[in-house]
Formats: sequence, structure tokens, C-alpha cells
Amino acid sequence: MSKDRNQSGNALAGELLAVACALKDHRLNVGASGNVSARCGDGFLITPSGLPPERYSVADMVRVTMEGDCKRDGAGGLAPSSEWRIHRDIYANAPEAGAVVHAHSPFATALACQRLDIPPFHYMIALFGGDSVRCATYATFGTEALSKNVLAALAGRNACLLANHGMLAYGRDLAHALAQAIELETLCEQYWRACQPGPPVLLSEEEMGEALERFRHYGAREFKASASP
Repeated sequence: MSKDRNQSGNALAGELLAVACALKDHRLNVGASGNVSARCGDGFLITPSGLPPERYSVADMVRVTMEGDCKRDGAGGLAPSSEWRIHRDIYANAPEAGAVVHAHSPFATALACQRLDIPPFHYMIALFGGDSVRCATYATFGTEALSKNVLAALAGRNACLLANHGMLAYGRDLAHALAQAIELETLCEQYWRACQPGPPVLLSEEEMGEALERFRHYGAREFKASASP
């Protein structure tokens, strides 16, 4: 998938559809649940409301401005996802965000219904920018209140749970956002399973601090081996 935020709307819409279908294939979303967006020009493209990905096309992606105005290019004039405010506010507050994925995946949603943060039970939690993945306070879907709660949970992070709702992750582009969402669901399943015998042993602040430092260079293109002792 392209990393160019300035690619044509048609190409980006094609990637949006591919990611929406991938979320279904990975069982992160079922039916019309969840949504995907990507920056485009001075706004963003987002999947339409109330339809599963197999029932909409590239032409049905909705362009939304940062002021919240919609341009419905598709023949059906579909409305944007009801969660467009969350996507808009993330782009406004996180310049590094190029794409956003929201899913109702099984394990993330189960933990979100318990209104649980995910603590540092595994060092991969650092992938999301901190020593935990927070659960945003509950608010009705599609509301400004929910968007504000999500932004609070995302402070210093690029993913969160949404109480009694699901999960959300953003990335530098669509491929990265999808990978983040898949990783988050994997960690949610691992945490759920680790809790079955009892509370898991958590990493210390020092251990997580070291993991966070290493993740600053995670996925870097250049590799330099440590000097021999």
C-alpha cells in the first residue's frame, strides 16, 4: 500500500476498500461494524455508514473536510461513517496520523466491555507509545463526547479501547494502521488468556522504559550491531 498522502483520491479509495475488507478477513469487524479513513488533501476519505464492505465500492468512499463538510461522490450519495468526528479530531490533533482504523474485534471489545486498560503484561504494549493501552470513557457512538474521550485516551498513544464499544488505532498510512489494529487485537487476546489463571505478572516501570526506548527505533531500515565486549 502506498505511503504517499498526496496520492489521487481514487487510488486512496481503493486502499480504503482493501483495508475494510482485510479487517473482515482478519475477523476484526463483522457486517457493517467499524470504519477506516485516510488523510486526503485538506481533509480525509472515510468508509460509508451502515454497510459491510462487500456492499460498497471505491466510488462510495466519502470525502470529509476538517470542518466536517461531506462530499458524497458515489452514485448512492452515501453518508460517512457515524464516527467521522473521531477520525477528524485525530487528524487535527496528531499530525503523524495518516490513517485511522476502528474495529469491534472480539477480544478488544470484550476487554472494553469490562472498561479495562491493558497494563504492561507484555513488552509489545510499547508499540502503541506508552506503558499501557487506555480504555476511553464511555459515550454514545457518533457523538462529540466520544471523540473527546478518545482523544484523552490517545494522549501519548496511537491506539486505545473504547468502553463498551471496541478499539481504535492509527498509523502513518493505511498499511501501518491495519498492522497496528491487528497487533492490538492479538495483544488483547493474549491478555485475556493470560488473566485466566490469575492476574499476569506485569513488567516494571524500568523494564517498560527500556522497551519504549527500543521501540523508538523499531522497524528502522538501518541496523547497527552492538559493539563486541
